[in-house]
Amino acid sequence: MSAQHKSAPREQFTGQVGFILSAIGSAVGLGNIWRFPGVAYENGGGAFLVPYLIALLTAGIPILFLDYAIGHRFRGGAPQAFRRIKGWLETLGWFQVMICIVIAVYYAAVVAWAASFFVYSFGLDWGDDPATFFIGEHLQLADAGGADPWLTFDFVAAVLIPLALVWLVVVAVLAAGVVKGVQRANIVFIPLLLVSFGALVVRALFLDGAGDGLNALFTPQWDALADPEVWIAAYGQIFFSLSVAFGIMITYASYRRRRSNMTGPGLVVAFSNSGFEMLAGLGVFSALGFLALEQGVALEELNLTGVTLAFITFPAIVSEMPAGALFGALFFGSLVMAGFTSLVSILQVVSAALQEKFALSRTAAVLWLGGVLGVVSVVGFSTTTGLFLLDTVDHWVNNMGIVASAILMCVFVVWVYRRAPELRYHLNAVSTTQLGAWWYACVGVIIPVMLTIMLVQTVRVRISEPYEGYDETYLLYAGWGTVALLVVGSLAFWAFRWRGPGLYRAWPPYPPVEDPAVRKEASR
Repeated sequence: MSAQHKSAPREQFTGQVGFILSAIGSAVGLGNIWRFPGVAYENGGGAFLVPYLIALLTAGIPILFLDYAIGHRFRGGAPQAFRRIKGWLETLGWFQVMICIVIAVYYAAVVAWAASFFVYSFGLDWGDDPATFFIGEHLQLADAGGADPWLTFDFVAAVLIPLALVWLVVVAVLAAGVVKGVQRANIVFIPLLLVSFGALVVRALFLDGAGDGLNALFTPQWDALADPEVWIAAYGQIFFSLSVAFGIMITYASYRRRRSNMTGPGLVVAFSNSGFEMLAGLGVFSALGFLALEQGVALEELNLTGVTLAFITFPAIVSEMPAGALFGALFFGSLVMAGFTSLVSILQVVSAALQEKFALSRTAAVLWLGGVLGVVSVVGFSTTTGLFLLDTVDHWVNNMGIVASAILMCVFVVWVYRRAPELRYHLNAVSTTQLGAWWYACVGVIIPVMLTIMLVQTVRVRISEPYEGYDETYLLYAGWGTVALLVVGSLAFWAFRWRGPGLYRAWPPYPPVEDPAVRKEASR
């Protein structure tokens, strides 16, 4: 191991505020705005908040703490941190990096769409038919007949140019480093996101029909609590919205100083994320109630989640309301900021892993990932079949890749290598809020059991029913092929010789060392 590896200082957030805002920036993403309101509506309305809060306390916060403990104690991105637990577990770290690579290449496309619609909103360029504008004019989506959306290389300039710009900006932020890039971007964007989206929600609450939308969202359907599917949906929403189990929070935690409170900020991040989801529910369903009233249709007839909600339903709302251009700019500006801060966090996982594995400089790692992933992103998602590919890959990587990653992390860290007591000790040693034995039950039993049920259910459905009616051969390559890519990619990265830091001594020592001299030596 070279002297450079021994002495090179690890980048660090300047303080607690920078870390909290960066973690919130990662957790609060596109899914908070367009996924939570629809999931809540479809799973019991106001009654959904009961399993949602229980899932937050028994799964969301505990697995967030698990990520924090691994990253902070073992001082590395996902591959290095898992390698320091057990050498071969580096493969699990690379599996998480591969998840980030796949997500980044399509997530950037959605951010680019939002940026374009931010510009379109000033002139309400989508006109009276947002669906035709989004699908036909903006994306120029190929007519796949709903069954055979094979990849084309017919590039769409309206997507390609903003997508390339997104990659240029995100590479510039990452190249600037943790403090001057990642932290500074979040310090600017997260307060601005809160102000702009808050203004949007306040405006939406005073629209005609807003009350009907809120009643539809929050009227409790208590019988839904007896449906296991509702509880699975609650755990899924918490899990997918907190940016856990695919390396982000492990990497961010590794950039905190050794003596840093971890559980207190973790609670702030978790409850801020859920608070923003509640805020999104207020805004989205107030606006949907207004649109339903204006069009004389039942609210359930509208598109309530996902890409369609954001890029078709919301433009229709904007066109109907007073000062619609301002409302549209606030909405799509919020999407851009939420998506961009999440994209930065996703790519920071990849950058950190490349730096540590191959002893690369930050600039070299960022240029490599920006060049390669940027090209893949443009080639795959700025064509006339980009939406089909995005939809398919997103479904497989989220519902199978990330869920499998979390299950493996709990099984190997908690059960196989029995590191839960050490990780709990670490968090309690540096934090104000102490973890009790309940945390073992959450990360060792509740989380892996619930996620295994989710994974088995998803695999069973995907085997029996072609996703969205797409061609089965296409799904074999684009869907199941994505899962295979995650596995093969993680093994391929693991096979390279480790060139970065080697010897490492975790602090504080475990089991606890009482001799002050030994403790001082161990903390170096």
